[in-house]
Amino acid sequence: MKYRLSDLPALLATPAGWLQVLEGVNFRLWPLSSRIARLHRRTLASGARVVAVVGSSGKSTTMRAVSAALGAPPFAVMTHNAWSYVARAVLRIRRGQRHAVIEVGIAGRNQMRDYASVVRPDVTVVTSIGSEHHRSLVSLDVTRDEKAWMVRALPAHGVAVLNGDDPNVMWMASETAARVVTFGFGDACDVRASDACIDWPDGTRFRVGAFGDERDARVRLVGRHMVYAALAAIAVARVEGVALDDAIARVAALAPTPGRMQPVALAGGATILRDEYKGSIETIDAALEALSEIDARRRIVVLGDISEPPGQQHRAYRRIGERVAGVATHFLVVGSMHEPYFAGARHGGMPTANAVRAGRTPREAARALSALIEPGDVVLVKGRDTQRLERITLILQGRTVGCDIRTCEMRIVNCEGCPMLERGWGDRRVAM
Repeated sequence: MKYRLSDLPALLATPAGWLQVLEGVNFRLWPLSSRIARLHRRTLASGARVVAVVGSSGKSTTMRAVSAALGAPPFAVMTHNAWSYVARAVLRIRRGQRHAVIEVGIAGRNQMRDYASVVRPDVTVVTSIGSEHHRSLVSLDVTRDEKAWMVRALPAHGVAVLNGDDPNVMWMASETAARVVTFGFGDACDVRASDACIDWPDGTRFRVGAFGDERDARVRLVGRHMVYAALAAIAVARVEGVALDDAIARVAALAPTPGRMQPVALAGGATILRDEYKGSIETIDAALEALSEIDARRRIVVLGDISEPPGQQHRAYRRIGERVAGVATHFLVVGSMHEPYFAGARHGGMPTANAVRAGRTPREAARALSALIEPGDVVLVKGRDTQRLERITLILQGRTVGCDIRTCEMRIVNCEGCPMLERGWGDRRVAM
């Protein structure tokens, strides 16, 4: 987000504003930090095998899963995966380190090529291509071409680990001279899953086949779409010489990434399924599919806005509303798009009384949800990242949440680590 000089007093008036100033400094340091990181990668970090993880969704969980499978040094989940944060990830690689796994994201054109020149990957994992950057990248063709630069950067002896179920990812196989390894549910994938089923609330069970060997596997991650992260991790581990049984055991111990299909048990006996980190239409569909497989007393869906819905906006909301009606008993909407959501839900057969306007802020939504939930309920909470709907769960857990702003552009920290979470903004101007 761009700031004017006149914004500086408001920014410096709060701890969150100071963090945003530091974020701006990090952005502006990219020309320098990238040069230092390039030098580091070619010298002290030249002996490390670097795995780059790119794609439209699933990057953070895949990055963590690959790190676990390789036994690589675990990094904290990156709340920001671009510009100087990429350089810092490279600079964390130590002499003698065997593997490093780096998540890389983009927000527009002509970015991934620069990141690739800094990271210089030996292995590139591509998770998916979706509509996340529909406005800035216009089409899936443009999106895949931009993200493919991390695949094109592979040396001939490198490895491209591609989602074999995604045609736009598989298109990248023709963009590299490196070895191509595929993962997914398709029969042709080198590392494939079958018979996946949710073992609520403990995770997901499936059968994995990897280069001709087969094993039963389970992960603590919830949903068929989360199995892709485990498959990618197993694929990378096998390519890098890790025994299949060791890779499966390491991935099995991985906890869900915060805010990505993360079950949170409430004191009253209900469970929140937190998936509010991202609100693209593909991730909403995947979360609803997972929810439909969970055996619960009642399934409740709390939805905020869709991030950059492709096509006609109201049509996308209506379709999702109808999908919710086929999965859940109750539907709570946070924000201003309740009408198209509810039109779809009514068309799908949901009683009007079960579709609830839950206000425009997390506090209002938490109040509406608290009046509804009962023991045994499972509640999916999902919305656009800037709505910060994780505050709903924090409120229901009994945390003091003073911040109730509708939109937050903070990228450097999540709500649980934000200095404004408890104190709130009061009458101070929100500058971020």
